[in-house]
Amino acid sequence: MTGGNLCLTHEDGVAVITLNRPERRNALSLGLMLELTACLDEIGSTGAVRVVILRAAGKVFCSGHDLSEMTGRDLNEYRRIFDACTELMTKIQAIPQPVIAEVQGIATAAGCQLVATCDLVVAAEEAAFATPGVKIGLFCTTPMVALTRAIGRKRALQMLLTGELVDARRAAEWGLVNEVVPAAELAAATGKLAAQIAQVSSLVVALGKQAFYTQIDLDQPKAYAYAKEVMSMNALAADAQEGISAFLGKRKPCWAGK
Repeated sequence: MTGGNLCLTHEDGVAVITLNRPERRNALSLGLMLELTACLDEIGSTGAVRVVILRAAGKVFCSGHDLSEMTGRDLNEYRRIFDACTELMTKIQAIPQPVIAEVQGIATAAGCQLVATCDLVVAAEEAAFATPGVKIGLFCTTPMVALTRAIGRKRALQMLLTGELVDARRAAEWGLVNEVVPAAELAAATGKLAAQIAQVSSLVVALGKQAFYTQIDLDQPKAYAYAKEVMSMNALAADAQEGISAFLGKRKPCWAGK
C-alpha cells in the first residue's frame, strides 16, 4: 500500500510502515495520526505480521505535531488533536506485534514521544532527540508521559525543561534507544532485529508484550501476582510445550501460534 501520509510494505512476516511527509519533516498532522492508527489497528488484527518496523522518508524522522494545525483553534479542536495522538501511542503498545522504530534523523516533541512509545528503537549515529516545546510556549506534556517511562524522571525533566538535543549515543545511554549504528547499516540492523523476533512464537511474543506493559507500572507484589498467572497460562500453550520438547530433544521447534 502506498499513498497519503504513509507507505506500507510486507516481507517475511515484517510490516514496514514509512512516514511519508518529508516535505513537512514528517510532522504528525491529524490526518497522519489517524491514518497510522488505522494502519496499526489493521496490522494488529492479522496473524500474518509478526513484527512492525516504523521508519520515515527524508532526513527527519518526525518533527512532532504539525504546528500549522496548532494555531487559532478552539479547545475541542485541540482536544481532538491530542486525543488522536494519545490513541496512536496507545495503539502502538496495544497491538500484539512488537514495533521497532528505525530512526535515521531528528525526532522532536511528539516525534520523540513516538520513538519513546515504540517497543524497540534502532537509531543512526546522526539521529537526535528533543522535547523543545518549552521554547515555543507549548510544554511537551503528552510527550512527557512516554519519555518519563523510557528514561526516568531526572533525564526526562532535563530534556523537557531545556529543549536540548540529545544525540543518539547519549540517548542509548539513557535508555531511549536500544542500538546505534552507522547510517549505512541502519536498515540492515533493524531488519536483523525484526528477523530475530519473527523467528519465535507469535503467540508468546504477543503474550509477553501485553504482560510487559501490564506489569511495568504495578508495585512488585502485584506484578509478581500477575506475572505468575500469565506464565502459568503460557505454560499450557501448545507453543510452550513444543518449545520445551524441542529444547529437550535438541531439535528446532515448529511453532503453531497456539
